[in-house]
Amino acid sequence: MSMIEQSATLLSVRKLCKHFPVLSKGFFQRQVGVVKACNDISFELARGETLGIVGESGSGKSTLARTILRVSDPTSGSALFYGQEPVDLATLSSRELKRVRPQLQMIFQDPFSSLNPRMTVEQIVAEPLVIHRRARGGELEDRVVHMLRRVGIRPEYRGRYPNAFSGGQRQRIGIARALVLEPILVVADEAVSALDVSVQAQVVNLLKDLQEEFGLTYLFIAHDLSVVRHVAQRVAVMTRGEIVELGETRQVFDEPQHEYTRRLLASVLEPDPDHLKI
Repeated sequence: MSMIEQSATLLSVRKLCKHFPVLSKGFFQRQVGVVKACNDISFELARGETLGIVGESGSGKSTLARTILRVSDPTSGSALFYGQEPVDLATLSSRELKRVRPQLQMIFQDPFSSLNPRMTVEQIVAEPLVIHRRARGGELEDRVVHMLRRVGIRPEYRGRYPNAFSGGQRQRIGIARALVLEPILVVADEAVSALDVSVQAQVVNLLKDLQEEFGLTYLFIAHDLSVVRHVAQRVAVMTRGEIVELGETRQVFDEPQHEYTRRLLASVLEPDPDHLKI
């Protein structure tokens, strides 16, 4: 067994930064400051683990995810990914990134805008396989059908367009698209926040089932603390581009150490027992 197979760590992020320049107004623009969207971020993610990233809007959660996946280039730092072979995602060239991409996939927030309305469901789910030349012909169709069935979409609907489906069904299609390449690490960026509460529970349970079935590792970004508490083994709390608290979910929720974490938890409204439906 290789060292990579033995390693319990899948992702090791060290001092990762993403800064955006602030430019002056006028014709002759010059840099007058910097926005530290992510600053000096460090954490490790174990294989098979779900790490929740929580914080208010603008705290840097999505920027962190996109920087790790190299949707956006980092300013500095490293993101060591121990997939099929160890690589630093922060420094890979475009050609090197393309080889690693199938192992790293993202489930997007908005199931309405993240699916191409001009493509059928079959084309949407098949597209990653076509781009990375993983399957064609009958094998391509078989893999699409299998994945659609696995996420709860009837395969006979694969010729339909996204506008024929509800929000929850569209998110299931997005999940199928993300998983059809058999990735190792999946980033769920507010993957259930646009859905109704009842549908959220169904999609969250689906994600947990798929994690167990395929051995997935999740970086689960959300502002809904109750969802994170349900799915994550550990939680990182972000504010102003920095992680201010990181620990096991139970410890962070029950015994928060940082003042910001306490304020964040206090802002969550507790249900009124007099209005709970029995």
